[in-house]
Amino acid sequence: MNKLWLAGLLSATFSGSSLAATEITWWHAMGGQLGETVNKIASDFNASQNDYKITPVYKGEYTETLTAGIAAFRAGQSPNILQVFDAGAATIMNAPGVAKPVQDIMIDAGYSFNSKDYLAGVRNFYADNNGKMVGMPFNSSTPVLYYNKDILNKVDGEAPKTYEQLEALAAKLKSKGYVAFSQSHTPWIMFENFKSRHDLPLSDHENGYESLSSKLMFNTKDMVMHFKKLKEWSDKGYFKYYGSNWDANQTPFERQEVAMWMGSSGSFGGLRNRVKFNLGTTYLPYWQSLNAKGTHTFIGGAALFALNGHPKAEDKAVAAFFAYLTRPEVQMYWHETTGYVPVTNAAYDMTKASGYYTKQPDAEVGVKQLSLASGEWTKGYRLGYYPQIREVMHREFDNIFAGRSSVEESLNKVEDESEKLLNRFARTVQ
Repeated sequence: MNKLWLAGLLSATFSGSSLAATEITWWHAMGGQLGETVNKIASDFNASQNDYKITPVYKGEYTETLTAGIAAFRAGQSPNILQVFDAGAATIMNAPGVAKPVQDIMIDAGYSFNSKDYLAGVRNFYADNNGKMVGMPFNSSTPVLYYNKDILNKVDGEAPKTYEQLEALAAKLKSKGYVAFSQSHTPWIMFENFKSRHDLPLSDHENGYESLSSKLMFNTKDMVMHFKKLKEWSDKGYFKYYGSNWDANQTPFERQEVAMWMGSSGSFGGLRNRVKFNLGTTYLPYWQSLNAKGTHTFIGGAALFALNGHPKAEDKAVAAFFAYLTRPEVQMYWHETTGYVPVTNAAYDMTKASGYYTKQPDAEVGVKQLSLASGEWTKGYRLGYYPQIREVMHREFDNIFAGRSSVEESLNKVEDESEKLLNRFARTVQ
């Protein structure tokens, strides 16, 4: 009896160890309710099979997560998956040996992979110069215009398609005591996506794809005109700049002090549950005077990067998680819960077929805007040290709206300082 018992124990012990799940870690920047949704997706993946276990770890905001990930990689203690925001993508993608392209990691693990399965505006942003996808799109978003239908009805106004229409509407709203609009990320909305929406070059060398030593197209006629208008509207009380903090610009809209707000399509899920008014959503405006046709915007948010330096078994676990994450039903859950866009065509089709957009038409605005016509300059941008460049922009935008410098002076400073940062990045990675 004792021998049988011992044999059974040994059998159970060794069979258990041979079937132990391969464990991987995922560092991310999703706090609050978004973090809870991330945890649920990870938990559901773990429950869906017995071979792999993923542990999500919140590492702070985007910049903090990127900094922690780079430091951990240098120390040989990196996570298997690192969430990297749009501005930090070039840093990871151009750093030799840091990230393994998602396209490679999936194919090596035996999964089929076709980049055309992903929305065009999504797949291009995280692809290399040859079109190979390096990052796995995750919390993808794009800037849109939210508006308070109740306030606009007071002036018989419609959501503006162009900045010319927005200016005319702003005067009416001001007469009723409302600030017409605010926006929550000036570099992202008023520079990067201004360029994309108008199909204008953001930098030389094909928006940075052809050379790391690039120069921003910042102090240009279109940008000078646009920021002079923003300053004029700020002085008239049409537009309110609450600084560089995201929530500081969003909260007045939720309080119904501001009629319209330019923010992330990924904010839709939270907004619809919080606001006490009839919420509307539409595309980001463009200037008709610039002969723009309103091309699609750039993607925002972040992607997941598989970091090098881990055993093949763990890379296989990463591939399994990515395959799970891009299942249409998982993408649809993420999209409907958060407001971030579904990253695959199959997930978008499933969401449409479910009738969700019939009930929540505003949830489709971001996807539709990303599906608008492409242009010569709408693929994206590939610029190193871009988080630092954005900080320079924030500083100079503060100076413009505070009246401490002219539009031309500030745009010149951004152009000059960003060029130095881009050249330094090029020297670092070459």
